[in-house]
Amino acid sequence: MPRGEAAEPVARRWLGERLDCPPEQLSLRRDDYGRPHLEGGFSRWDCNWSHSGEGLLIALGLDVRLGIDLEWVRPRPRAMELARRFFTAAETGALASLPTAQRESGFLRLWCAKESVLKAHGRGLAFGLDKFEFEISDTGIHLVNCDAALGDRAQWSVLELVPQPGYVGTMAWRPK
Repeated sequence: MPRGEAAEPVARRWLGERLDCPPEQLSLRRDDYGRPHLEGGFSRWDCNWSHSGEGLLIALGLDVRLGIDLEWVRPRPRAMELARRFFTAAETGALASLPTAQRESGFLRLWCAKESVLKAHGRGLAFGLDKFEFEISDTGIHLVNCDAALGDRAQWSVLELVPQPGYVGTMAWRPK
């Protein structure tokens, strides 16, 4: 997706194709927090999208609440500063224990996971990145603790994505 192009019209076309509905007839609305949702005959479906750099990820799921985040991999010299400010102490400690060369990628993995959960939840970053906690391991990223407002931790699924070289992403979902 070219820089500067709005993501919503592209997402609407993609969703229309998947749902076999002309994009202009697709009832796509945003709630008070800006989260998109489908209405009418598609109310059991949930959608979300994220764009970064020239990339765009779109997610669609039935009977789930989902969020997706995409990040363009580029130098992030303030990664540890941001982690100390917004992540939990355990997450910040885990990042600090990584070899220096792996800290930025670890930060991006955590950031994407956190943002995808918050987008699924519907309140976005204002809810607080420190209200839930992930662990990074060789087998992936795992939600280990969360605020009661996010629901039961065991109901959340988190999938790390590498949609194309130079990008990382995460999709998170839970039953509606």
